[in-house]
Amino acid sequence: MIDRRQARLELAQGRGRLPSVVGAVFDRYGVVWAGRAGGGADLNAQYRIGSITKTMTAVLVMQARDAGLVDLDDPVGRHLGDIGYAECTLRQLLSHTSGMQSEPTGPWWERTRGSDFAALAAANDGSGRVAAAGEWFHYSNLGFALLGEVVARVTGSPWRQLVTQSLLLPLGMTQTSYLPRPGAQPGFSVGHFTGVPQLEPLADTGAMAPAGQLWSTLADLVLWGQLLAGARPDLLAPESLAEMTSPVTADYGLGLRLTTGTTGTLVGHTGSMPGFLAAVLVDPASGIGGVTLMNATTGVDQEVLLLELIDGDLDHDGVEPWVPSGELPEAIRGVPGLWFWGNTATEVRWHNRRLELRQLAVPDEIELFGLGDGRIVGLQGYHRGETLHVVRRPDGEVDHLEVATFVLTRTPYDPAAPIPGGPPRQRA
Repeated sequence: MIDRRQARLELAQGRGRLPSVVGAVFDRYGVVWAGRAGGGADLNAQYRIGSITKTMTAVLVMQARDAGLVDLDDPVGRHLGDIGYAECTLRQLLSHTSGMQSEPTGPWWERTRGSDFAALAAANDGSGRVAAAGEWFHYSNLGFALLGEVVARVTGSPWRQLVTQSLLLPLGMTQTSYLPRPGAQPGFSVGHFTGVPQLEPLADTGAMAPAGQLWSTLADLVLWGQLLAGARPDLLAPESLAEMTSPVTADYGLGLRLTTGTTGTLVGHTGSMPGFLAAVLVDPASGIGGVTLMNATTGVDQEVLLLELIDGDLDHDGVEPWVPSGELPEAIRGVPGLWFWGNTATEVRWHNRRLELRQLAVPDEIELFGLGDGRIVGLQGYHRGETLHVVRRPDGEVDHLEVATFVLTRTPYDPAAPIPGGPPRQRA
């Protein structure tokens, strides 16, 4: 019997060029399926969970509200003083309807060692506003940094300590941590054209941590998903959970994404940090949900993948597993990239030790070329059996590519004008 969920996971790994991907489906009682794909996949390893962290910050806000420490309609300035965006309410920050800018001013925060809150507040004076409060949904990482500081001040505990003491330990999420532990998966950026993985930087994001700092595992995120399905009323009151899962905008509540699955409305969040993608979604009515974790940042829509894993009934064609590229062969050096045949853009990728050529306007039609006996030879498509010639300049850099009088150049050329390698040619 075909394990359709495992087949879908393998499809994501192969097409998305993921060093590793793990997934699980759960219900109110625990894990009902788990799988992994990729050479380094480990069901027990930590991955960075990115914005799933926001759901935990949101629950901390609701706990503070239920304890009488804040009101969701409080302006953030009531708790943080005269800062930029002081007029925005906690409710608006939770639902991304405050109109504030999406990212903090300064360098790319996800790749940069973070500062303390005073420095963050000083650098963001409110001048980056993109809309009036309530005008539209505009996702804001900065807003959750402010929320994290609010709960820290009203409880008297730093956010890092608060999330551990109020959520992780009571839930038994002992494998979730602020920084990665030994054995955690490394995060990669995979070269789009070459398939060569490069390690992504790891940064302590400081005051931005409430927006996306944490590391976790499949098993721990199953526990978190069960909380979002109402399994721990001692930590999140049913009335507060209902408030969080009620739509403020079409697909967002208070700190939670809302999406439609085959079982009904699912709640949770996706996550992305340099080198990592993650998702947790659950149907509060049935308690059925899922988790995915992967250690690359391209190639996969993690929400679609997770919905298909939860559904479990979709058929998929088999796909060859992706193996990360090492050093490019000398004959291939300088070849991967964007090329043009006339004005037709063609993507050339080195994938599983073969060249893939696909016209961007017709991405499903792929020509394959293999390297052997000193030649680059067509394996699939119009030029099967033909030799792809890599024409280099005296300095060794690639000037153009040619196969059976078809010439590809780095910039578009006029098909009616003379080009390197001979007259223009039209495909049959």
